[in-house]
Amino acid sequence: MSGTLPATHTPASGMEDLRGRLQGYLRRHLERAQLELSSIDAIPEGHSGFTYFLTATDGGWSQRYVLRLPPPGARITGPADVLRQGRIMAALNEQGLPTPRIVANEEDPTVLDGRPFCLMEAVEGTRIEPLVGQVPSISIAVAAVDTLRRIQQVEIEQSGLAGERAVPLTEEMMRWAWLMQRAPEELTGAAPALGARLAEKQPSDPEPCLVHGDFHYGNMLFRIEDGKPVVVAVLDWEIAEIGPPLLDLGCLCIVAQRNQVPGAPNPGGGIELNVEDVIEVYGAEPAEARWYLALSCYKYASIFGYNLMLHRRGKRPDPMYEQLTGVIMALIDSGSELLA
Repeated sequence: MSGTLPATHTPASGMEDLRGRLQGYLRRHLERAQLELSSIDAIPEGHSGFTYFLTATDGGWSQRYVLRLPPPGARITGPADVLRQGRIMAALNEQGLPTPRIVANEEDPTVLDGRPFCLMEAVEGTRIEPLVGQVPSISIAVAAVDTLRRIQQVEIEQSGLAGERAVPLTEEMMRWAWLMQRAPEELTGAAPALGARLAEKQPSDPEPCLVHGDFHYGNMLFRIEDGKPVVVAVLDWEIAEIGPPLLDLGCLCIVAQRNQVPGAPNPGGGIELNVEDVIEVYGAEPAEARWYLALSCYKYASIFGYNLMLHRRGKRPDPMYEQLTGVIMALIDSGSELLA
């Protein structure tokens, strides 16, 4: 993708005020009276909107942070609930899992501009794009699956989502059907048939666990250790939930396959690797895994289609989604083939 920033980021006119408020907050919060925010920049790699890199200095001390804000005026729920995301990452970080250390999960909306925020330490790591070709693709998948297994072993009470109910598969499918109905119809005409097939072949609900919900290579940072890739951070916990373990395996397999559509962007991390190989690394039963892969096809087609609709209506401008029209149709076709 290009380095163009999504239009949803805070305008430059408001950045200086944001910088001043954050600087004052950090001086108090970190007990560093001379702390200076030397930079605050929107992160160009993501499409989540209000995410920024901050660099704080104090004499010879320097620290890079990531700031996450909900959209202005948004109801603080779902993907806009940055405090919930912060709680999950903090809980996992305390247990030694690869998530950023949370510096502040600030509920008081008066600190900045009427919005709560999550501030975390930036993790030094490599994105998937420069990693592809440096090491075997299967080793990247092994690192991701190993991390996924560790996440799934976390006790729900220690996941940051204690008290939340598990989301049943029927509700999971209805969630994406709602988005699909709002996507451009000329792209999603085959989606109702896929949705009906998913419902027909739906498995029973398994024992639930912590689910990232968007578990793909583009939401990870890596480091090479002893010649092998290691996941050092799992980011973007916007749609995390308590649910079936194979939901995240489906995400990992399907999003990486978007590079099968020539010319389409793939911030999810396109690597040349058969999904059967990833399923084998995880150890899932292939027939059951295929249903979850088909659900992931349906899910991402609905997400991309819904975001395309928002872009075209000027509600959330991001031209990347115009480049995903072929991907949306290909995902629906792939899901249907998986259940044939």
